[in-house]
Amino acid sequence: MMYADLIDAEDFRDRLVALGIDLPADADPDESARLAAQQHACRAVPGLSALVAELETQLGVMQPEVREALERHLRPALG
Repeated sequence: MMYADLIDAEDFRDRLVALGIDLPADADPDESARLAAQQHACRAVPGLSALVAELETQLGVMQPEVREALERHLRPALG
């Protein structure tokens, strides 16, 4: 049986950290997205728009809490 790679809280956080966003090691998806949006508002985070666009194409393999955080914080921050 094949299992799809789900975009979970750890993967979401790791992708944001890879862009240079400073996040606590124990940040949940909501905190990660909120802090990423705040940091983007202070200084544009290169690659954040592209990451959000990529993630939006993968909603079917995204855990609900990651999708909700993306919709609640990052979509509005990026317009």
